[in-house]
Amino acid sequence: MPRLPALSFLLALAGAGLCAPAHAQTVYKCAGAHGEASYQSTPCPGAQGQRPIALDVAPPSSPPYLPPAPGSSAPPVVAAATPPPPPPAAPVPVLYQCVRATDGKTYTSATGDPPGYYAPLGIVGVPTSLAQQYNAANRMGREPPNAAMVSSYYTWVRDRCRAMSPQEVCEALRKDWSENERKLGHAFKSDQPPLLRREAELRAQLQGCGGP
Repeated sequence: MPRLPALSFLLALAGAGLCAPAHAQTVYKCAGAHGEASYQSTPCPGAQGQRPIALDVAPPSSPPYLPPAPGSSAPPVVAAATPPPPPPAAPVPVLYQCVRATDGKTYTSATGDPPGYYAPLGIVGVPTSLAQQYNAANRMGREPPNAAMVSSYYTWVRDRCRAMSPQEVCEALRKDWSENERKLGHAFKSDQPPLLRREAELRAQLQGCGGP
């Protein structure tokens, strides 16, 4: 093997050791004819002026940091996927509060246009003389009065209704839910099917109110 100057040889050997596993390497320092020193990896010829040197070369624990080349750009940052928006809340159903023409009691209706019906004239506050009955029936009824109706002291009436606010609708539905659950808890098995259907209907309507 050719002899190398001391510094060049040691640098070359150390550089080769960066890619090799950690182990000891022996270098021989040889003295020339005129006293100059040289280093080589094999024993000196004739072993004259030979001096072995042990080098412990270990690879680096991590690869050296290499800065990015000029003009290079960092890899694009991928934005996190946006979660899908929550499904829209179910709307509050439209219900109407109606007042019964015969007794003034209130009830809820889904249409706000309940069918008319015959009611006794005395109940709705109509005078009972024949002429007054006919005129009052003609004025109050939605259908033309007839002789049988007037003579029987009945007239055609229709309940009055108004649209309820969402808050009123939710309160009414929850009240119906509680009443239906009470009936369902005391009903015989044969009487439960209509109550179970009503329960499912109320549950669907109450989705817009946040549930039962």
